[in-house]
Formats: sequence, C-alpha cells, structure tokens
Amino acid sequence: MNKKNIKLNSSQILFLIGNAGTVGIMKVAKEKFLYIGTPDKEEIAIFLEEDDIIAISAFGEGEKYEKAIKSMGYLTREMNSPIIVLDKDHPSSKRLDVVLSVGDSVRLSCDIVPGTHPEQNILCSCDSLSGLVINKTTDGVEIEEEINSYKIEEI
Repeated sequence: MNKKNIKLNSSQILFLIGNAGTVGIMKVAKEKFLYIGTPDKEEIAIFLEEDDIIAISAFGEGEKYEKAIKSMGYLTREMNSPIIVLDKDHPSSKRLDVVLSVGDSVRLSCDIVPGTHPEQNILCSCDSLSGLVINKTTDGVEIEEEINSYKIEEI
C-alpha cells in the first residue's frame, strides 16, 4: 500500500482533485467540542484535537466548489456549526453538493449516501477518490493509496 505524507498547517487547505469531485482537508487548529445532530433527534458531542482534520467533499471541480469547501470549513472550524446527519431515505440527501467529516481519520467512499453517516470516519466522494484513507499527523496528513492530483492553498 502506498502512503503519502503531506505537510499541512492550520493556515492551509489541501485539495484532492478527482475526476468528478474535490475533497478539501484542513486542520481543526484548536481543541474543541463539535456537535452532530442525528436523525434520531439526538445530539452527539465529539472532542477534537488541534491536529484532527476536517475533510470536506464536493461533487464537482473548480473554483466554485473550492470556495464552497472553504466556506464549509470556515463554518465548521471557526463558527462551530454543528454537523447535521440526514436519514438514508431523506430526499435532501440527493441535493447535497458538499458534505463533511471530522476526526483523526477519514475514509472516502462513493458507495454511501451523502450526509447520512453520523460516524465521522467515512465520507462520500467521487469514484476516483473513493478508497483513500486520510489520517492526521502532527504536522499534516498521511494519505493511504495513490493520489493523482492535489494542491495546497493558504486560507
């Protein structure tokens, strides 16, 4: 299995660019609690460490989607916006263009329904990024499997 270590600090965002989607990865940057609203009308509090990651998947490529990823990252990291999880058969899941996951490790999959997984170790993505596992490191991320196209920007 190939592993790639990429240095990433809290003022940067890493974009993984797929054939029909983009995934943005940023550091949480400070210890905090984040809340997840579930379909069962429960609220789950998760504790995040400063080197944990926020992974945001958008179902498209280009500047428009990168701006959406940055916006979602800002709302989650700076505004502590809660994560909302939908029922698997909720009609709005078909309209989600951007979804996210937080934690120390995230696996990308094209075989799940966007926005329906309260467990934060899996994230819906396009086929070409499906199967990638992104793990936090103290100075960036480690990506399991081969990645073809990526870039890092200041935020």
